[in-house]
Amino acid sequence: MFKWSDKYSVGNTLIDSQHKKLVALINELHSAMKEGRGKDSLHKILDDIVDYTVEHFNTEEALMRKANYAGLTAHKAEHEKLKETAVALQKSLKAGETTMTLDVMNFLRNWLVNHIEGTDKKYKGIIG
Repeated sequence: MFKWSDKYSVGNTLIDSQHKKLVALINELHSAMKEGRGKDSLHKILDDIVDYTVEHFNTEEALMRKANYAGLTAHKAEHEKLKETAVALQKSLKAGETTMTLDVMNFLRNWLVNHIEGTDKKYKGIIG
């Protein structure tokens, strides 16, 4: 569903590896959907995505603080908004209010691509 490309690189090995792991998790969720795995399996993978996203955001923010990155406050606010959206989706799925669909998968993929290309690329070459 989503193939990593060097065009997504932000020039930081750790951050790039974390982005690659998020891509892999989104692809794992897509595969689980296509294979018809049960709700528990899908929810577990989504939990992994949300948990790893929080870990990734913490790493990014620590590197930004260390580099005195001027855009940290705005970047952190975007992280908070994305976390809230992901957690709301997670709760909605677990409550049975929504189901895992291709629309959800597209949201996750687009969210990651837009975050990398629209926000993370701004610190390329700044954080070490």
